[in-house]
Amino acid sequence: MRSLQPLLASLSARLRRRASRQLMGRAGAACLLGLALCASPIARADTVAEYRLKAAFLFNFASFTEWPDSLGDTLTVCVHGEDPFGASLDGIAGKPIGKRTTAVRRTLSADGLNGCDVVFVTQPVISNLPRIFDQLAQRPVLVVADSPGATQRGVMLNMETSGGKVSFAANLSAARRHGLNLSARLLSLATEVIQ
Repeated sequence: MRSLQPLLASLSARLRRRASRQLMGRAGAACLLGLALCASPIARADTVAEYRLKAAFLFNFASFTEWPDSLGDTLTVCVHGEDPFGASLDGIAGKPIGKRTTAVRRTLSADGLNGCDVVFVTQPVISNLPRIFDQLAQRPVLVVADSPGATQRGVMLNMETSGGKVSFAANLSAARRHGLNLSARLLSLATEVIQ
């Protein structure tokens, strides 16, 4: 958890700056600031802030994944299905992850997943996992979801909300099959790791 503190501190500072720039008023700025201060590997979630936190988790997941050198200069995060993140995910666009810059894309079709490096599979389309994995083949793509049992179905990282907290499970075996290695620091925070 300590190794993620600098990243979380940076996220907190960015959210504070964004809150003041958007002139949301004191109540909105206080809510956003409170969210940033609570953002941790296991953080409080409610219906308003849940996907804001999950967007931060997606960024952390990508940051703590070892990517092949052949990937290029851009790390593209794609949302497959109806987008639950809204503008929250757009906040990571342009942010650096290692030597790469982050881009964000949305697609309703599995055919639109070409060029994606991280794919978040939304709950309404989780039943399409076989088609999604066929489309991705064995390319180095990190597949993330927030659906019950998704890690057992091949998703590499699955966020879970329980008791007002967001946590995640990892499928290390699936990640390695796709040529990705998940950081030991990330795996140490997972509630479950499938070897």
